[in-house]
Amino acid sequence: MKDSLEAMKALIEQINRHNYAYYTLDKPDISDAEWDKLYDRLAAMERETGIVLPNSPTQRVGDQLLKGFDEHKHRARLWSLDKAQNHEDLMLWYNRVQKLVNEYNNQHPDDQLPQPSFVIELKFDGLTLNLTYDQGVLVQAATRGNGTVGEGILAQVRTIRSIPMEIPYREGVIEIQGEGIMNLSVLEQYNKTAAEPLKNARNAAAGALRNLNPKITASRKLNAYFYNVGYTDGLAFSDHREMVEFLRNNRFKVSPYVHFYDSIEEVARELDQVTSMRHTFDFLIDGLVVKVNDMRTREVLGYTDKFPRWAVAFKFEAEEAVTTLLSVSWEVGRTGKITPVAKVEPVDIAGVTVQNCTLNNIGDIERKNLKHALGSQVYIRRSNDVIPELLGKVTEEADGQEIVYPEHCPSCGSQLELKGAHLFCLNRLECRPQLIGRITHFASRDAMDIETFSIMTAEQLYQELGVRDPADLYQLQFDDLVKLERFGDKKASNLLAAFEKSKHCDLASFLFALGIPNTGKTTTKVLADHYRSLQKLMEATPEELVTLNDIGGIVADSIVSFFRDPVMQDSIERLLQAGVNPVSDDAPVIMNADNPFFGKTVVLTGTLTTMSRDDAGKKLESMGAKITGSVSKKTDIVIAGESAGSKLKKAQELGIRIIDNEQELLQLMGEA
Repeated sequence: MKDSLEAMKALIEQINRHNYAYYTLDKPDISDAEWDKLYDRLAAMERETGIVLPNSPTQRVGDQLLKGFDEHKHRARLWSLDKAQNHEDLMLWYNRVQKLVNEYNNQHPDDQLPQPSFVIELKFDGLTLNLTYDQGVLVQAATRGNGTVGEGILAQVRTIRSIPMEIPYREGVIEIQGEGIMNLSVLEQYNKTAAEPLKNARNAAAGALRNLNPKITASRKLNAYFYNVGYTDGLAFSDHREMVEFLRNNRFKVSPYVHFYDSIEEVARELDQVTSMRHTFDFLIDGLVVKVNDMRTREVLGYTDKFPRWAVAFKFEAEEAVTTLLSVSWEVGRTGKITPVAKVEPVDIAGVTVQNCTLNNIGDIERKNLKHALGSQVYIRRSNDVIPELLGKVTEEADGQEIVYPEHCPSCGSQLELKGAHLFCLNRLECRPQLIGRITHFASRDAMDIETFSIMTAEQLYQELGVRDPADLYQLQFDDLVKLERFGDKKASNLLAAFEKSKHCDLASFLFALGIPNTGKTTTKVLADHYRSLQKLMEATPEELVTLNDIGGIVADSIVSFFRDPVMQDSIERLLQAGVNPVSDDAPVIMNADNPFFGKTVVLTGTLTTMSRDDAGKKLESMGAKITGSVSKKTDIVIAGESAGSKLKKAQELGIRIIDNEQELLQLMGEA
């Protein structure tokens, strides 16, 4: 048995070596037939001995159907990247880097940072992977998730043959980050025989890696490239070049394009060069990533609350295409608003097949000269991950069929009403999409945050248990839920517990959950902070409301009409009777005549480095400031952090006081 075990280990090492040459280096050193013989011999030995070693290539097949994804907490956070859309944005990022390096060098004459040099890498358009190796063995693989917690997809990742299941580095735990992709040539070959052809490479890769059947993942023959060591027990690198060499030496597939430059001018020229050749790669990229090369400089530059200051993503500009407008359908939203959605002849833009495009309302159709455009050629644009937008007709002539505006609701058949540029269905009691949308919004994370709830849940409860209003949710019983399809004891109990937990909520979230027309999170927070009582708000008049920040006549009328509506009054009363208890967070206001923020209307914009914008806003509110989301003549102060944009520009145009020095802000807040 010992001899057999050693023979199996030697065979596994031999096969893994050939796999590395084939899948990672793209330099096969034996024929497929020879590889098959080695694999078959190993499989036969495993059957004879009954032993399957963890790193065996036979474990990449993915035979076992999984029940679900487990959460995985990353040892090191996976950061998002700030974006640069053009050379001007790139230079703004570079100037911030240079400024911080100069400041550090001025303060540390005996510990100078080198002048910034840079590395450019491709920004792969797939699914981010975070691999965990312990003593050289792959023990976990996870999606990015929210950057802190992702989903464990080890079984799926093991099917990717370019990913090593063992690496030479065996000193503790290490996390390696990269991107799972499907090569375009592989997608083309797959679709030749697929019963259901895949639309595009990005969705194909993401769908395969988040599929509970690893056999499907294996069938798509995914690939993966790696670009970062996110966490180690003590390993350190002097620069990015050294880290890339470490990845290569440990059998990871590194991007075929990693270039180093000493000046930002060289970087800018190279970005233009790669942008012009983006479609020559056998995989999708949606931009490039520029990073500071020196690791010590990265440590000094650090992070904002969202991004590393030492890296930026240079995103490709939106791409346009010409296609044919086939039809326009009309969808009903939770407020009764009817939104047109254009269907076009499928067209490929940057590797993504587009067939549905945004049309905002009737005014949008008229403004873009699309009223007589059915069957005509139109321009469409896709910008990064944004839903494609229909820009207008190719010709000015009215040479197509007319887009007919509906007179009745496409769902319930009620007469529609035109308000401004939008059509509305006023049947709030019986229109299915409105009711399901309202219930789904009520349960969403920024509203009542009812865990495990989804639009599918709302549809099922509507269809099978007659749930028509958010208040109906709190009347559901265990016996009601457990008899539903896909509901077992655990799911029913968890949902009831989530309902119970949601009863204790803050007033701002409750107001947002109600879905008051023309109000968002900022407005409902203003209302909650001012009235601090649901009853007082329900009794408010339009004249009172327009005195508050960000609330004009239209919004004030919407709020008053909402709370005067008998249907809404009944719903709110039923929610309160069910035990929902919205309370205001009474933050103590510092009543100090010398306080520079007391009674001032303040706008926060950009990224603060010493605290988050939310924390700064709460502190300012506790000092008596009124925080608002937009700049107007009523604004007293604008606090501008890094990457402040249009709000800062408007404040400058209006001559509003601007605080763009965080040290000054901290002193005024009494924090310095």
